[in-house]
Amino acid sequence: MAKKLKNEPALLKEALSRIMEGAVKRGIVEFEATDSHNLKIEYAYRLLVHDKEIIPLPPKQMTQPNMKHRLAMWVTHQLPDDHPLKKT
Repeated sequence: MAKKLKNEPALLKEALSRIMEGAVKRGIVEFEATDSHNLKIEYAYRLLVHDKEIIPLPPKQMTQPNMKHRLAMWVTHQLPDDHPLKKT
């Protein structure tokens, strides 16, 4: 796995928020309170792959930690350079 980002948990939270909000606005998904965190991570990852926003992981590397890292990396490219999550 690639080197963990300094703010990876916060970046992951930001990525999930952006992806889920966008998916709901597009009308392609509804989330339930009972949906697990891991399910949301996998959904967000698959949605970004489907939308060609990220390159898919090789099948043998498709694990929760790697998907989380991909999502965190994706959001770092979406945030402005002066965003607080990019400064720490």
